[in-house]
Amino acid sequence: MGLAFTKMHGLGNDFVVIDATRAPLELDAATVRHIADRHRGVGCDQLLLVEASGDADTDFGYRVYNADGGEVEQCGNGVRCVARYLRDRGLVHGDELTLASAGGPVRARLCDDGRVAVDMGPPHFAPAAIPFTAAAEADAYALEVEGRDHTIGAVSMGNPHAVLRDDDLDTAPVTTLGPLIEYHERFPRRANVGFMQVRDRAHVRLRVWERGVGETSACGTGACAAVAVGRRQGLLDARVRVELAGGELVIEWGGADNPVWMTGAAETVFEGTLAR
Repeated sequence: MGLAFTKMHGLGNDFVVIDATRAPLELDAATVRHIADRHRGVGCDQLLLVEASGDADTDFGYRVYNADGGEVEQCGNGVRCVARYLRDRGLVHGDELTLASAGGPVRARLCDDGRVAVDMGPPHFAPAAIPFTAAAEADAYALEVEGRDHTIGAVSMGNPHAVLRDDDLDTAPVTTLGPLIEYHERFPRRANVGFMQVRDRAHVRLRVWERGVGETSACGTGACAAVAVGRRQGLLDARVRVELAGGELVIEWGGADNPVWMTGAAETVFEGTLAR
């Protein structure tokens, strides 16, 4: 029997979504890599496994696997697609739902215009929570890479992020510096690496090197992380339009312990069945 799946994307950040709400499903790293392969499988940045929730406070759960086969804590574009998937298939009926993930519970709201808004929770800047090796919490850190210091912000949005400012995003060293920071020894669980160009206090451009994937057309948690770091450094307002290669996200954060809200598109591409 084949394995049914749905191909979805959020601003071009693409996913294979598999329904495991009726029966548990375990996927090993080799299987995930095969499905994610763009030549021999379906092709995706991440695989999303939608599951029943064992918690009365959440409607469903989901697990996130990167294209390299590793399971990770969170995916901002992915959670919007999960919410849309559940609603389109009649598994939820209201406009709001709460989802369980390895990065913690996430609230989602389906908007009238077809977009999905997600409460990503508050950002965590304490080094131990990211995790990131540092003597003390700071707004910015000097990170030595191949003998040169780079100024980064570090934050967790349920997964670890490094954020760098760059005045020209078109020439930013995303594909060279990104992987070096991803695997830097000060990020013991590796890192997603965002390169942010501040256009004004309500508009930034962003490119992200995603942990275990490479550069993607959009990264939801990366957009949240960039705005959180920019807000903490006094560069941005509470509502910011984040321009990514695949489209735009709106990120809102009131600061302190308030949650970060992310709003953007989630679209279905096609459905199919994988041979097993």
